[in-house]
Amino acid sequence: MSAAKKIKILLVERELTLTDLSKLLNRSLSTISAKMARDNFSEKDLKQIADLLNYDYEAVFTDRETGKQI
Repeated sequence: MSAAKKIKILLVERELTLTDLSKLLNRSLSTISAKMARDNFSEKDLKQIADLLNYDYEAVFTDRETGKQI
């Protein structure tokens, strides 16, 4: 699942809009909308969004053959 889809789910869970998120991030709505459309978030962005919405963020790599996570 893309980061943009996950962010949409988080916003629904918190009953927030993209406008609300842009205000929390202190960025323009057009900037956040463009990032959502391109699914172009840095890990720093994702950590900040998670923190602002009171979620934990973990980036995980999973070996497809063994299932081992790194």
